[in-house]
Amino acid sequence: MLTRMQLETARERARSYFADAGIVLAPEESAHIEIEDFNLGELERTGLELVTYVNTERCCAKELVLFPGQTCPQHRHPPVAGLPGKEETFRCRRGLVYLYVEGAPTPNPHCRPPAGRASTYNVWHEVALHPGEQYTIGPNTWHWFQGGPEGAVVSEFSTRSTDEQDVFVDPDIVRATRVRE
Repeated sequence: MLTRMQLETARERARSYFADAGIVLAPEESAHIEIEDFNLGELERTGLELVTYVNTERCCAKELVLFPGQTCPQHRHPPVAGLPGKEETFRCRRGLVYLYVEGAPTPNPHCRPPAGRASTYNVWHEVALHPGEQYTIGPNTWHWFQGGPEGAVVSEFSTRSTDEQDVFVDPDIVRATRVRE
């Protein structure tokens, strides 16, 4: 659970990342940047800051911010309502993002899971994305990602997002940030 001050501090920090990447947000978007701590209360280690531009029955577009070393935990986008699950393409805009997906494990990966949560991470095929590089993740594929030393700004283009249906390995995760006043 986050305090209102932690939420607003993270939102202001995310605004600066977007500005540094040359991404202009509408006032309404800037005021409502989503701060996701997955209900773990460790936003600097496990979390994500995002803006959703559009999410229709056919497509979705988002901007993501990862602070340095911040991790979006391992999850997959399962089939929902007869559809195969979300397919998403990540395109790095600023910084460096390490993406881990199913596949042959990378020897000596650059990232480590957040302390105390290593048992909830088991895919280790590393894809490093620098500005201008992108990678597409198929539906129902286990993946997780972490911001590099300077953090990262990532554009996500996907089929319809049903993030509330995501499946996480970590049973402690709740996909709705709670704020205490």
